Amino acid sequence: MIIKRLLLLQAVLAVGLGSVFLIPQKTTLGPAGIGMTLPDRVGRWTGENVPVSKEELAGLAEDTRFARKWYVNPAGDRIFVSIVLSGADMGNSIHRPERCLVAQGWTVEGSHRVQIPREGQGPLEITALTNVRQGRADEKSPPVTVKNLNYYWFVGSHDVTASHWTRTFIDVRDRLLHGDNQRWAYVTVASYVTDNMQAAGRTQEETTRLVEDFIADIVPRFQPGGADDNSAVERVNTGSVKSDI
Repeated sequence: MIIKRLLLLQAVLAVGLGSVFLIPQKTTLGPAGIGMTLPDRVGRWTGENVPVSKEELAGLAEDTRFARKWYVNPAGDRIFVSIVLSGADMGNSIHRPERCLVAQGWTVEGSHRVQIPREGQGPLEITALTNVRQGRADEKSPPVTVKNLNYYWFVGSHDVTASHWTRTFIDVRDRLLHGDNQRWAYVTVASYVTDNMQAAGRTQEETTRLVEDFIADIVPRFQPGGADDNSAVERVNTGSVKSDI
């Protein structure tokens, strides 16, 4: 009985160690699956470029690329849009969004999935976070609870997901089975709930509708919609797009 167990253990070890040679030794970085030019106008919204901080650049891989804008409409509403495109060292470019928010002093109060309708194709599933922290409307105002709605999703070379953990699983699968390394982009769209910060401010429900309608309008401008809609990807892969900051 002991001999049989030893033989079985040897067989398991041999198979396990031997499988190492079946794993691709070199992975190739896939093309970007997203455009890196944010439009200057989206309907009645006007965009203005946002620079990336030196602290953020210092913590990310050198070949990470960015596109960021604040969008403002005639009513004074503001929506922030950010695309972070990973480079070869994806571990130092893309990470779990909730980690950044906590580091910035936010408390994640809620998280759920949202389906954004898209014309002519299936809905885009994204993650919606509700975040809170203490702040002031201005230096003379008393402290108030600041609430922020943050929507995010990930766009790879040929996969799209609302989940950081699903993206991680896809990466492991692709590297082990195919030797592929998708070039992921992390997209964020966010806005403040302003009903307790300014006169005629928007409630959380109003802000939710505003942001989700905006996402439906802006996504086709940088994220390809299907097999026949590759213009955004081509702008990245031909090298004609630089960091939009």
